[in-house]
Amino acid sequence: MMLGNMGYYILIGVIGLISSLVSGKLKKKFAFYSKVHLRNGMTGAEIAKKMLADHGITDVEVISVNGQLTDHYNPANKTVNLSEVVYGHANAAAAAVAAHEVGHAVQHATAYRYLTMRSKLVPVVQITSKMSTYVIFGGLALMASQAMGVMGTYVAIAGLIMMGAATLFSFITLPVEYDASNRALAWLKNKNMLTQEEYAGSEDALKWAARTYLVAAIGALASLLYWAVQILGRRD
Repeated sequence: MMLGNMGYYILIGVIGLISSLVSGKLKKKFAFYSKVHLRNGMTGAEIAKKMLADHGITDVEVISVNGQLTDHYNPANKTVNLSEVVYGHANAAAAAVAAHEVGHAVQHATAYRYLTMRSKLVPVVQITSKMSTYVIFGGLALMASQAMGVMGTYVAIAGLIMMGAATLFSFITLPVEYDASNRALAWLKNKNMLTQEEYAGSEDALKWAARTYLVAAIGALASLLYWAVQILGRRD
């Protein structure tokens, strides 16, 4: 049990380090492209509103929220939430983020299947993701007991299923994020919103943002496979 736990913590540590490096790179990219000011002078909010209008979406509001890299689309109240450094600034990074979040609004308006699937999983994952590791640990502890071994196996497998739901969520998130970026970049290019240099900056910023989700998905899968081996291996 101790060896298994140690291996798990090493795995999580390595994934955490990679995630931190990618996140740090994203912040540096955002800071760099925030200095590439748009010739058209349009702020992130203005970019978002124009993209919504061009897609015929009139029931989504663009609002400003606190924090950095806190930008998101909320399908529940149909709001494109842009951080202050995106909402009121006219640069390549702000344009990229604003258009990306509107990309999610377009997905919602067109019933993009992966966004619909992810939305249905949200309430499940909100509960299971916090409990799965504890349930697995509890199950493995019971499996070590002769009296409770069989019950422990069922408990551990239940925890594995919970973790599997979170892993599925991470992988469904990938096409959602990549598609939103593709929609954003296509619109920025087709509408000639940016110069070649500005567009290149926006494209690079979105690529690094997508990589944070990719690392998270790989980490979730690695963790799931690790515990699957730990649990199923002990049944033999």
